[in-house]
Amino acid sequence: MAERSFAKEVKKLRHGAGEVFHGEGILAVTKGLLQSGVAYVGGYQGAPVSHLMDVLADSQEILSELGVHFEANGSEATAAAMLSASISYPLRGAVTWKSTVGTNVASDALSNLASAGVIGGTVIIIGEDYGEGASIMQERSHAFAMKSQMWLINPRPNLPKMVDMLEKSFQLSEASNTPLFFQMRIRACHLHGQFETKDNLKPAFTVRDALENPIREADKIILPPFTFLQEKQKIEKRWPAAVDFIKEHNLNELFDGPEKDIGIIFEGGLYNVVIRALQMLGLADSLGDTQIPLYVMNVTYPLIDDQLVVFAQDKKAILMVEEGQPNYIEQSLNKIFNDANLTCKISGKDVLPVSGEYTGQVMKDGLKNFLAKYRPDLVKFDELDASVSALADLKISADALDKAIPARPPGLCTGCPERPFFSAIKMLEKDYGEIHISADIGCNSFGTLPPFQIGNTIMGYGLGAASSSAFSSVRGKRAISIMGDGGFWHNGLTSGIGSAVYNNSDNVFIIVDNGYAAATGGQYIPSSAKSLKEDERKARIQEAVQGVGVKWVRTINSYDIADVKALVHEAMTSHFIGPKVIVIEGECMLNRQRREKPIKAQNIKSGKREIKERFYVESETCTGDHACIRLSGCPSLTIKPNPDVLREDPVAYVDNSCVGCGVCGENSHAAVLCPSFSRAELIFNPTGWDKFKHGLRQSVIGYLQKRADRQRGRISL
Repeated sequence: MAERSFAKEVKKLRHGAGEVFHGEGILAVTKGLLQSGVAYVGGYQGAPVSHLMDVLADSQEILSELGVHFEANGSEATAAAMLSASISYPLRGAVTWKSTVGTNVASDALSNLASAGVIGGTVIIIGEDYGEGASIMQERSHAFAMKSQMWLINPRPNLPKMVDMLEKSFQLSEASNTPLFFQMRIRACHLHGQFETKDNLKPAFTVRDALENPIREADKIILPPFTFLQEKQKIEKRWPAAVDFIKEHNLNELFDGPEKDIGIIFEGGLYNVVIRALQMLGLADSLGDTQIPLYVMNVTYPLIDDQLVVFAQDKKAILMVEEGQPNYIEQSLNKIFNDANLTCKISGKDVLPVSGEYTGQVMKDGLKNFLAKYRPDLVKFDELDASVSALADLKISADALDKAIPARPPGLCTGCPERPFFSAIKMLEKDYGEIHISADIGCNSFGTLPPFQIGNTIMGYGLGAASSSAFSSVRGKRAISIMGDGGFWHNGLTSGIGSAVYNNSDNVFIIVDNGYAAATGGQYIPSSAKSLKEDERKARIQEAVQGVGVKWVRTINSYDIADVKALVHEAMTSHFIGPKVIVIEGECMLNRQRREKPIKAQNIKSGKREIKERFYVESETCTGDHACIRLSGCPSLTIKPNPDVLREDPVAYVDNSCVGCGVCGENSHAAVLCPSFSRAELIFNPTGWDKFKHGLRQSVIGYLQKRADRQRGRISL
């Protein structure tokens, strides 16, 4: 079950020659794969390409009709290893993952794949998660492309160009016998547009054909002396072949303009923001017609030296727009121009920020800095400055906005099963003392933020268990390692739990089993109650850890906060020496709601009886302490004015986003807080018995209220 279903949209993948596709970038890329005659596809979910995996999963009927094998791989390394099918067979293959973290995970397989080379077109679609919307450390994939001599495609972000470049990528890979990266930035993944489609192609050579005609090529094995020959082939044969193909098919683009003495060179993925910045300065229009010549690098590695020299030879200055650090391309340009004896000056990081995302404002300011140095006469208009001037009367400063708008760090969803677990740990620390906790990538990483602030480090997906290994031999004070079920299956079982058994670690390992790869959109994993291809559970975490030798294993429901607190305390104080594993179970609330809401809505519509649970706070008994909010941070918990005019503190309030998980009430009970939480059942389409019970209750309550009113009346007299 994914965050979003593409069941309707994937019908567009059947479009034939001459039809017009309208839709999202991710879906367009999938169509490009089918038009390229791909034989197998796979990958591992992660922003911003999670939806590409979701589209592929929803397209299995179409993939099967074409004879395309699809696999949801266990990790990025697994996906990269699958591409070895194209080393000796003319199989076109494609995989996808989040970069740079996914590329790091896959690095062993990728290095060996690039060394051996391929004969079938091999494309790795990487989601470049860089900039303001990123969820990882800020690094570039460019370095890996250079290091392993893999080509890097960074297409201009519009659907026709993206689809065309994807099709050309398979051809480039085959022409140069080299796997390559097809880089998709966050905004390119989700932009909408249209393009004219082609017929889908069945693979010219299928995986069945390969199995029926196996080939073994000794010189493609990654062992000496073959590796020395492979390195020689990379430089002497594959690189020149790639350069020739890029030039012959004009993969890089030139947009001319009347101001011939200056120019801009930039990565293809930055085209939209560069054009928008020029437009704000009155130097381009909305259709992309520009006054300054542009050289668009849809292929950012390898560079095409002679094209760059021709572009710059009649110019006094070039602006190199390269997002991120180090400035690999700018450094290469300096060498290329120096070798060609060009006098053209190169600007780049001197006028643009050294690091960080090049947003519209950043790009506009950088362009103004560049023009101020070399063509100040061109800066006559600034659309943004004009807009700001028009709003000057509002007199709202940035400091005022910071004070008025509170910070909103990422947090767990309403009803998330990890919220009660973190509440329990927070309560445990109050009694036990502070604990060193190694956190992990995924939803559980939000526990490091307010209100929980639990977790000392995050090192990588599934590495939560391994991150505490340095403390594993200390007796008397134990560390806790936390990871989700997705991280456990990705990497944690072997690198963390298996290693802990081998080294007899005395730490506590907590695995939060919410049933999905929840942080990436709710994709199925081996321990899901339902798998991608069959309606059954494939594996259990408890059995897996026991299988590698763990003796101390416990399972508990996440929402039983007091019991969770007691169990973790037991693990921390147990006399047992060795790894102690606690599996905290509780289904991802988002996925549960996605599954149950449509069913309940249909039942209510058809007249069937349905019950929805809601929690609320009794304003009269709320103390105003708000420990309930501090312990859970649930988005449905907020405050409202105190109804008692004699009390100034606002009271807690549960808004309509409540899903009835009961964590707030459990927190109040486990932490011995105020008894102000109550649960209500909303009954839709009540039966006669429901109505009778409701009437009886109202009668009894009404009688007791009247009696209480009479008693208060007598007392007042």
